[in-house]
Amino acid sequence: MSRTLVIFKPDAVRRGLVGTILARFEARGLALAALEYRTLPRPVVRSHYAEHQGKPFFEDLVSFLSGGPVVVGVLEGRGDVVNMVRTMMGATDPAKSDPGTIRGDLAMLIGENLIHGSDSEESASREIELFFPGMDSE
Repeated sequence: MSRTLVIFKPDAVRRGLVGTILARFEARGLALAALEYRTLPRPVVRSHYAEHQGKPFFEDLVSFLSGGPVVVGVLEGRGDVVNMVRTMMGATDPAKSDPGTIRGDLAMLIGENLIHGSDSEESASREIELFFPGMDSE
């Protein structure tokens, strides 16, 4: 089994899209290994997105992700779950996302694009450990 982290961002929670998006993943054959509703403290968001520190959008991203409730989850399944989830999410910019993807069908703005998914196996391990300590070693 392979795992990846997903974060349903504040816009997904506010718009009531968490169940709709989760249903897409479950229909694809992915299973929930963890799911939690929470508000993220700024230091956790800064750590999570550390690779973007210093970029012009970093502070806005930190404010957005820590500015409202999110749903953090771990999806698991067979095969390359990280790339499967990223393909299902679509391009970061919803205007460039293909129809049929989560962002292509449901998101409107690049700064509020509904969902985060790990971008590699290494990132998935690091992110799962950050949000669900000890889980990735199970």
